[in-house]
Amino acid sequence: MGVSGCGKSEIGSRLATELGVPFLEGDTFHPAENVAKMSAGVPLNDDDRAGWLLTLQAKIREAAQRGEGLVLSCSSLKRRYRDLLRQADPELRFAHLDGERAVIESRMQARTGHYMPTSLLDSQLRDLEPLQSDESGLRLDLTQPPSELVSQILKYPEPQ
Repeated sequence: MGVSGCGKSEIGSRLATELGVPFLEGDTFHPAENVAKMSAGVPLNDDDRAGWLLTLQAKIREAAQRGEGLVLSCSSLKRRYRDLLRQADPELRFAHLDGERAVIESRMQARTGHYMPTSLLDSQLRDLEPLQSDESGLRLDLTQPPSELVSQILKYPEPQ
C-alpha cells in the first residue's frame, strides 16, 4: 500500500515471485472513468473508489476461498478502504511503502506510460491514513533497496 509512485508494483511483483503466488496490479482494475479522471488531474473521491475496492475485495476473497496466497498492489490510502479489503480475508496484511514527498515525486516524474500525473500526489498524501497499531502490517522506508524491502516483508510474523 501507499501513494502512487512509492513502488507498490515493483515490490509486489518481487514479493509474489518470492512467495510463488499470483500478483495483481490494483491499478489495472480501475474502471475507464477513474483512469480518465486521474489522467485529467482530477483526484478520485470515495464514491469513485467504491466499485474498484469491491472488485479488489472480490479478488482477495476468491484467493482466500481457494486457500491460495495473493499479492495485490493497492493504494489502500484510508483505514476504511483497508477494513473493506480485510472483510474478504481477516488475515490480510499490509506493507506500507512510505517516504518523503520529494522522493516519490521524483519517481513519478521518471516513469513513463502511467496515467497518474504528479499533480495528484498531494491529494493522495492528504488522503493517506498510515497503518494504525491495531492493523496487521508494517511500514517500510521506500528508499531501501527492493530486495531489502521484500526481505523485511517476508520476515514479518504470521498472524497468531
